[in-house]
Amino acid sequence: MIPLSIAGTGEKKSIKKIAGNTEVKRHLENLGFVSGTDVAVVTVLGGNVIVNVKGSRVAISKEMAQKIYT
Repeated sequence: MIPLSIAGTGEKKSIKKIAGNTEVKRHLENLGFVSGTDVAVVTVLGGNVIVNVKGSRVAISKEMAQKIYT
């Protein structure tokens, strides 16, 4: 498993695990990041990671992306 923050641009990955406290996990789940979901890194801009998840583009901080394991 690797954190989403180091996945290559354009790579499709499946989420295996979400780390962090309950509040962080809930926030990421509300954005669509749940185990088994496919995600793809679109780009990394200024410390933010833009990803496609469930048909939407979502920008998250690099710190949040480090809590998503693929």
